[in-house]
Amino acid sequence: MFTGIIHSMGSIVEAATRGADQRLHIQAPQLDLRTTGLGDSIAVNGVCLTVVELASNGFAADVSNETLACTSLGECAVGAAVNLEMALTLNTALGGHLVSGHVDGLGHVLQRHDDARSVRMRFRAPSELSRYIARKGSVCIDGVSLTVNDVDGDDFGINLVPHTVQRTTFGEFCVGRAVNIEVDQVARYLERLLLTREQA
Repeated sequence: MFTGIIHSMGSIVEAATRGADQRLHIQAPQLDLRTTGLGDSIAVNGVCLTVVELASNGFAADVSNETLACTSLGECAVGAAVNLEMALTLNTALGGHLVSGHVDGLGHVLQRHDDARSVRMRFRAPSELSRYIARKGSVCIDGVSLTVNDVDGDDFGINLVPHTVQRTTFGEFCVGRAVNIEVDQVARYLERLLLTREQA
């Protein structure tokens, strides 16, 4: 589990083919890996990956074909910046919202414009996910916990404060960029409970 609060940015330094899938080597000099062991989880652009190698300034993780097909990691080139978050512990402050690291689908950036010192962006979510996105609710985009400002069909808007723009990959987002979207888990469970009650 994660919170959607990014600990640092890193960069992909190698995407090595292993069989028919990949092993990503990620440089993360600002990420504190002293207590990290093999098998631990780190969210990379919102995707929960398992550490299979550790280095002095980064780590490596295997990425399956399923993950490459269903997330934006398959489109990340060597040198691309990525958002990184260590897994939640019982001592971690829950500053964002509960995030599983299991991406629900790919969205795209529709608009971007400055609003005073903040940046406003609009995204288009896959139609099958839009019903889980609510005004003033939470959504996770590329691993970042965000508050939804407004919703219009499959499109929704968010506001980024300067700190988020500077400390995450959102600073380089442009129109058309693919993004990983994870919807709020509470919405999914509520839907399941309501459907079960109706069926009963």
